[in-house]
Amino acid sequence: MYISTSSSAASSFLRAASSYTRTRFFPSSLRNLNPASSSALNNQRSTASVVVRSFHSSASRWCHRLDWRSPFSLRAQIRALNPVIERFQKQFATMAAEHPFKEVLTSLPKLGGGEFGKFYSLPALNDPRIDKLPYSIRILLESAVRNCDNFQVKKEDVEKIIDWENTSPKQVEIPFKPARVLLQDFTGVPAVVDLACMRDAMNKLGSDTSKINPLVPVDLVIDHSVQVDVTRSENAVQENMELEFRRNKERFSFLKWGSTAFHNMLVVPPGSGIVHQVNLEYLGRVVFNTNGTLYPDSVVGTDSHTTMIDGLGVAGWGVGGIEAEAAMLGQPMSMVLPGVVGFKLSGKLRNGVTATDLVLTVTQMLRKHGVVGKFVEFYGDGMGELSLADRATIANMSPEYGATMGFFPVDHVTLQYLRLTGRSDETPQQERVYSSYLELNLAEVEPCVSGPKRPHDRVPLKEMKADWNSCLNNKVGFKGFAVPKEAQEKVAKFSFHGKPAELKHGSVVITAITSCTNTSNPSVMLGAGLVAKKACELGLLVKPWIKTSLAPGSGVVTKYLLQSGLQEYLNKQGFHIVGYGCTTCIGNSGELDESVASAISENDIIAAAVLSGNRNFEGRVHALTRANYLASPPLVVAYALAGTVDIDFDKEPIGTGKDGKSIFFKDIWPSSEEVAEAVQSSVLPDMFRSTYQAITKGNPMWNQLQVPSSTLYTWDPNSTYIHEPPYFKNMTMEPPGVHGVKDAYCLLNFGDSITTDHISPAGSIHKDSPAAKFLLDRGVERKDFNSYGSRRGNDEVMARGTFANIRLVNKLLNGEVGPKTIHVPTGEKLYVFDAAMGYKDAGHDTIVLAGAEYGSGSSRDWAAKGPMLLGVKAVIAKSFERIHRSNLVGMGIIPLCFKSGEDADTLGLTGHERYTIDLPNKISDIRPGQDVTVTTNNGKSFTCAVRFDTEVELAYFNNGGILPYVIRNLIK
Repeated sequence: MYISTSSSAASSFLRAASSYTRTRFFPSSLRNLNPASSSALNNQRSTASVVVRSFHSSASRWCHRLDWRSPFSLRAQIRALNPVIERFQKQFATMAAEHPFKEVLTSLPKLGGGEFGKFYSLPALNDPRIDKLPYSIRILLESAVRNCDNFQVKKEDVEKIIDWENTSPKQVEIPFKPARVLLQDFTGVPAVVDLACMRDAMNKLGSDTSKINPLVPVDLVIDHSVQVDVTRSENAVQENMELEFRRNKERFSFLKWGSTAFHNMLVVPPGSGIVHQVNLEYLGRVVFNTNGTLYPDSVVGTDSHTTMIDGLGVAGWGVGGIEAEAAMLGQPMSMVLPGVVGFKLSGKLRNGVTATDLVLTVTQMLRKHGVVGKFVEFYGDGMGELSLADRATIANMSPEYGATMGFFPVDHVTLQYLRLTGRSDETPQQERVYSSYLELNLAEVEPCVSGPKRPHDRVPLKEMKADWNSCLNNKVGFKGFAVPKEAQEKVAKFSFHGKPAELKHGSVVITAITSCTNTSNPSVMLGAGLVAKKACELGLLVKPWIKTSLAPGSGVVTKYLLQSGLQEYLNKQGFHIVGYGCTTCIGNSGELDESVASAISENDIIAAAVLSGNRNFEGRVHALTRANYLASPPLVVAYALAGTVDIDFDKEPIGTGKDGKSIFFKDIWPSSEEVAEAVQSSVLPDMFRSTYQAITKGNPMWNQLQVPSSTLYTWDPNSTYIHEPPYFKNMTMEPPGVHGVKDAYCLLNFGDSITTDHISPAGSIHKDSPAAKFLLDRGVERKDFNSYGSRRGNDEVMARGTFANIRLVNKLLNGEVGPKTIHVPTGEKLYVFDAAMGYKDAGHDTIVLAGAEYGSGSSRDWAAKGPMLLGVKAVIAKSFERIHRSNLVGMGIIPLCFKSGEDADTLGLTGHERYTIDLPNKISDIRPGQDVTVTTNNGKSFTCAVRFDTEVELAYFNNGGILPYVIRNLIK
């Protein structure tokens, strides 16, 4: 295991985890810590809530049709239900008998005799290089050793990882097999659509359709569909869920069909919580036991914030949906062996500083350092001052600072648990070697927010007013709105439900306690409740026209808010619970009151949203909030009370109390001791157990859904939610081979930081868009459009929504913002979809020009599928976000990078040229990262690096994408 280099310590951890699982409850001694030990308490509760289930067989309760409460009959159930897994188990047993590293397979004995199982011991390899490997790299090493078959994983791959210190700078390729796959419904629906479509393709090619079945556990949590339609109501949860089911009945029925048609797949019903919090509190296994082989839990997910589980010492990160589908089907993931940034933490957070302040500070530091494609591993004495929930908050925002993982190795938190259960705590510390180093003294962290348009643009709270006024003055950009001086004091007066109201630039119209990043952390959630309580007691209330909402990440949050008595005060401030899902953080913020929306639009007000989320790109939270700030839940409540971001909390009052006196920020802000006391008395172990015991029982609306029992899906050609995609149309067993690009037109010409929010269809469907026209033509009324996310299972809607973001800045439009482009042959200004179809109908290829960080943001496979369906053959950019580049390759699109110091502007490219990309005719003649020449029809020529980063990616490209590659391999 990766706890330490000591095999005895590893054995202790495994033994304790196994023993603890059998107890099925939390030790009472966890309750006996004093308030000063609240960090340790949070750690142990969160860890325990996962470890308590960790040692069941990996399929024990994760297959939707298995009785996980009856582990003794489990093997018989698996054999009866899943011949594919049984075949896989036989292959696994055969492989074990001939395993290249069978000599390091080590028994883990039970104290009373017998054994828990066997594990592949890294110290038994007797290689001194292993002792200095970062813990995160050791996880990759254990996986390679365990899965080594000299075919998919070779002994040479093991050697590459052991020699990490020398090989990682060389960008070498390694295979990785995760223990499981995690999905949410926005990305899960297209994944299940693809699996259903792959079964059809297998059927048409005359092969065994049962080969299309997950070979590793797959957990799908439905959490992305709930919208904040109803707020400030005791019945908000029920009413929003009814609307959610009404809008998404077809999608939900399809997912329920998938849970029965595909084995080894668990679907967690709507209303259960946010995927990453459910993963942290329930789904995370920590240790797997498959046929007596013990190994660390690891997970890849189709949501970039899968990294949240890294706070528990479980390796996890986000991948594209198409990569996840291949992993489900037993294919190894090909990845570049990453560098590891060692991030040393020291000191202790000051009084009143939150985990959110810390993570925003860490995000800014790591963005500046540059960690794209790397692991970040945290260490140092300061880790002892962070609760597990704090660590999970930092790990969650790995995508925002650009890292593949933000990893917290198992440390004293686990050791405290081992001591509580009477186990050994021997863990000799070894000096680790890292690729580069950073350090942060926690005492230097100060209260802050991030915005107004990017998560890494941190603003210290004390500088917020000055920063806001600079944003009003600055030219339009990430930190500017270019509001003329004479218009900066504008006041928009309006009537809100018969009462006078007004908005100014910076007025807050949305405040949302939302997102997995923060709602999993009891300290900040209870802190928000304490702010609400103090404000209520002083007679200060949130203005009624501000849209307030609270969307917990799991039912546990509701239990401890009720236990503490603080939900009452949150309700009084308008923060009623609206549902259990992602809501505002992903743009499901619902509509603003018509009077508020009109006041903003008619007066061109720069309105603000403040949310406890992780993304605040322009156009994401709500179309009418151009300024969006990320903040801790307590700060969300504070800004709701202030009603504006144009305030200096140190000097200006938030409002006037019931006694007529001014109320300041310090009057409502709780101390760290107050928060710790609330956590100690309110977050109880039984809350986790009772919440998750009921999770697979669903709810009445889910249970009433009727689905067919067939293993092949019956596609409805009239459905606007689920549609058979064209990926395998006319597919044969022979790969199509390499395609270059000849005389392609430029569909779009972008600058820097084009995110997947700009590319992928997301949020509401605009009434005049091509997608709206498509739906109206098929009899769908405007009120039933739903969101793009809810229609990800229909390629015809999604293709029309690609590049449909209203904030899209396309250089071909000479400064005009919006989802249109210039159709170069005619000079017409058209919606991007219409222009793309014009090129396709005429038989012309297209390319996209872009700047730095192309594809940053959420790991959306539709950001690659959409451009492919539009006919885009290549993207030429200064740099790519890791997952998006991989997704482009997975869909057969060529990613190319300009040479250092060059871009479209320096090369004099306008986007009106035609482009030819000269690739060799044979895949064997292409090397990962090699230079290729791009020429234009006006005589320009320049060199780019083709960003196929591994040999496996070249194989994907040769096959026309990863999914056709998988099908051909499974048939062979």
